[in-house]
Amino acid sequence: MTSWKSQRRIWDISQTLRPGLPVWPGDTNFSFERTWRMEDGSPVNVGRMTMSTHSGTHADAPLHYAADGADAASLEFDPYIGECLVIDARNVTGDIDVGDLPDLESADRVLFRTFESFPHGEWREDFKAIEADAIRWMAVQGVKLIGTDAPSVDPQNSKTMDAHKAILAEDMRILEGLVLDDVPAGRYELIALPLKIAGGDAGLCRAILRELT
Repeated sequence: MTSWKSQRRIWDISQTLRPGLPVWPGDTNFSFERTWRMEDGSPVNVGRMTMSTHSGTHADAPLHYAADGADAASLEFDPYIGECLVIDARNVTGDIDVGDLPDLESADRVLFRTFESFPHGEWREDFKAIEADAIRWMAVQGVKLIGTDAPSVDPQNSKTMDAHKAILAEDMRILEGLVLDDVPAGRYELIALPLKIAGGDAGLCRAILRELT
């Protein structure tokens, strides 16, 4: 029998869903309430949540940025499970461009840490986005998923959504709102399955990294 102490280390890179969770300006705030309570005589506790599909850590579905794109229920598993490369981009000035990218070491999935400390308690408008040229360059290298601790791969005030359009053109996938504070740069196994939501423009994820054997 394998001891739990010998199992591979796991990093939880998901935000905690809770009231007060920072959300995109104008989007739906997260709320939670108990609808059935044991203290009121119910045999069980049951809660109700109201939230955006983009609350916390989530995977954008193509439907989010293409009217005829696939919904969250149609997302295939493969991009969200497998070896990935975590890149420390905290020292990048401005948005991440091709010149800021290191050797990707044939990585299929790339995650960017941009925050010195993830802003759990506030919305930050000055997050680092990813230039469309960098996305196209990563696609040429074989990358099929791009993840970031920022809330979007495009700047907050973008109207053209160039990064999302580049990802759509390259048939790549997106993870946003990751928490990478405690994760050293390097290679890991990523597991981040989006919720199967019919008609969903995004799927919330419980995302983890696991050390490689």
